[in-house]
Amino acid sequence: MTEGPDWFPLAVVGLLAGSYLLAVVRDQRGWNHWRTAAWLVGCALLAFAVGPLAQPSGDPRLHMAQHLLLGMLAPLGLVLGAPVTLLLRVAPPAVRRAVGRVLRARPLHLIAHPVTAALLSAGGLTLVLLTPLYAAAERLPALHHALHVHYLAAGYLFAWSLAGPDPAPRRPGLAVRVGALLGAAAGHAALAKYLYANADTLPPGLSDPDRALFRAAAQLMYYGGDLAELLLAVALFATWYHRPTRSISNAPSRRLHTARPLA
Repeated sequence: MTEGPDWFPLAVVGLLAGSYLLAVVRDQRGWNHWRTAAWLVGCALLAFAVGPLAQPSGDPRLHMAQHLLLGMLAPLGLVLGAPVTLLLRVAPPAVRRAVGRVLRARPLHLIAHPVTAALLSAGGLTLVLLTPLYAAAERLPALHHALHVHYLAAGYLFAWSLAGPDPAPRRPGLAVRVGALLGAAAGHAALAKYLYANADTLPPGLSDPDRALFRAAAQLMYYGGDLAELLLAVALFATWYHRPTRSISNAPSRRLHTARPLA
């Protein structure tokens, strides 16, 4: 990894925050301030992860904190900001139609299914920590950044599939989403315990690491993951409760109801 701050990721985060605020200003019907706050909190957590925590130190606790922010906490804030709904409110008709086509695309339905998203999120982290990928990412900046992009994208998909207020055609019912959340939480906790118990040999491929720091990182993963999953569960039930179509959630034609008046 390169020395000193990497300004490009911070500039991307600033662009995300600025574009959202510009859309809020353009929305003449008045945008929900809580949505704006959630988006900005997500951006702030993202900036902290790619800024101060991204400095090369070799401390696995910092790397684990990065994972928690990039893959769990920041995505939840971004999802609760409902960026797609905001885009549909301010974009021209051609853009709204294009967004609708993307939301109805079968590949998106597959990767945004709660079970698939859970596998991409928890499974990706498992692959990194139980294989030489972690050590390789320490040596290769491009791989290091690619993993961060994966954490963020997978975390966003998972949070959106469970608790996203944005339109999501064919989103499974509450039982499937709760099951996916419980499965992901169990997998996350099991991985943290396994890493703690095998900190003398995991992650493989590292040269003379401080194993006590890896045990501390595993503890941070365990307790920090519990907190993030609790917040996601609260968001899931709150979003479901306030969803106007929850009583007819099995009718796919109604799930884009909030987007129809915007076309």
